[in-house]
Amino acid sequence: MRRSQLFGRTLREIPSEAEIPSHQLLLQAGMIRRLVVGMYSYLPLAQRALRKIENIIREEMDAIGGQEIDMPLVQPAGLWQETGRWELLVGKELAGFEDRFGRKLVLAMTHEEAVTDLVRNQTNSYRQLPLMLYQIKLKFRDEPRPRAGLIRVREFAMKDAYSFHADAADLDRYYAQVHQTYLNIFHRSGIDVVAVESDPGIIGGTEAHEFMLIADSGEDKIIFCNNCDYRANAEVAVMQKSQVDNGAPKAIEELETPSQRTIDDVANYLGVEKEQTLKAVFYSTDENLIFAAIRGDIEVNETKLKKAVGATDLWFSTDEELQRYGLVAGYASPIDVKGITVVVDDSVASTTNLVAGANKPGYHLKNMNFPRDFKADIVTDISMAPSGMTCIHCGGTLTEKHGIEVGNIFKLSTKYSEAMNATYLSQKGRPQLLFMGCYGIGLGRLLASIVEVNHDKDGIIWPPAVAPYQVHLMHIGKGDEVRQRAESLYAELRAQGYEVLYDDRQESPGVKFKEADLLGMPLRLTISQRTLETDSVEVKRRTEGEKNLVKLDELDLQLYLS
Repeated sequence: MRRSQLFGRTLREIPSEAEIPSHQLLLQAGMIRRLVVGMYSYLPLAQRALRKIENIIREEMDAIGGQEIDMPLVQPAGLWQETGRWELLVGKELAGFEDRFGRKLVLAMTHEEAVTDLVRNQTNSYRQLPLMLYQIKLKFRDEPRPRAGLIRVREFAMKDAYSFHADAADLDRYYAQVHQTYLNIFHRSGIDVVAVESDPGIIGGTEAHEFMLIADSGEDKIIFCNNCDYRANAEVAVMQKSQVDNGAPKAIEELETPSQRTIDDVANYLGVEKEQTLKAVFYSTDENLIFAAIRGDIEVNETKLKKAVGATDLWFSTDEELQRYGLVAGYASPIDVKGITVVVDDSVASTTNLVAGANKPGYHLKNMNFPRDFKADIVTDISMAPSGMTCIHCGGTLTEKHGIEVGNIFKLSTKYSEAMNATYLSQKGRPQLLFMGCYGIGLGRLLASIVEVNHDKDGIIWPPAVAPYQVHLMHIGKGDEVRQRAESLYAELRAQGYEVLYDDRQESPGVKFKEADLLGMPLRLTISQRTLETDSVEVKRRTEGEKNLVKLDELDLQLYLS
């Protein structure tokens, strides 16, 4: 490709919309352009890199028995109604509409329903199992908060795969195989990731893992143990909670605490530690008010809380909502509450003589004990596990890092097959529910993640396997002889099968070198009057500062591209 003909122009300045390095560089390099918030056009250089990523994914998925298919983006709402996800998601992330005949349809954000419908009508015997189908497909999620360029968008291409099994044991076996395949895909694409335990979320199922690229710009928090292999998304991470010995339960006392509304205020005023207090946090859902009771030194994990109460969404309650239930913000107590779901963290259940609100302004209660003084609808772990806490598995110390999710895998088990009556006939001729797995990789997000960790102050540094072009060829200086030799080398390299971006423009050396670094192809070749004197070419790897003069008749690009 001649640079003079390449569609897309580079930018001198970083666009104000760009938040993180990958977003800035992909815009500056003329690889993507925003159409509207959360939707981007991929220009030729980015599209070439995406195709290489797709090829890596196809090779790895085919290697474990995957068969590529293509399912419609537009789906009948009835499939989503079968699983109950229509009611949960339409009007939120799921975009629904009606066609001219009044039929309810959706723009697919994922294809569990569609593939389950496909397989239940095509697969009827254990002899056809296990089965894995995958596609690379455009999807749409009505994302409320697009951010960071390609990291969080509304329209995106995804490799989504679905496996079908006769039983849980075979699903477990295959899940581990896909786990390794994902590590292979990301490594071949030029990034190394860590797999962490995660929340199945709206996809559902019994187990899930996310593949995280460690990056300061990542919006996900990952908890690591410094002593063992435990790692998890902060949404599901667990910890060993410190044991607090406040002695045997004592009689409740009411204490005046004027203007002391926060845990810190109350603890300082009464001269107690925060772990001796009970924190009341209130959330609202579409149907209910949630009273989350947790020890004062621990924060509520909203993902765990949503899972505990079976809510798809929740938000902090307003003072007005609390007043309707007779609760006083800053002084609330779980004693004698009615019409509210009370969720007690296990830290409260195991700690005696806590200080808690008296449910009237300016007063707290001392020596509150569960379950003597109040009841709970649910007792479970709803706590965050921050840095510095103790690993529940080995006693090591937990640390927190930021990461970008580049892929995920789920054990769906029979969630969808049961809802949609997707069965097969066993060896005994009996209908059995299919066990399913689901496996996703966002291509645009992966592209951005590759750039996020493969760049320097001058621009992108493409890993060779996914670089838009292998070679960036240019000529500098004046004279027909220089240009003609560059043209000749361009033709020779293309004839040998190399992918070459040839900067044939009449620009200054500074402009050409600067742009070559910005675009980031693995190898730069420069023809100049100086190189012609020795019948050579200047060779420079993008990852190195050193330049070498190599005789043209001795040039072996495989030595530099391997």
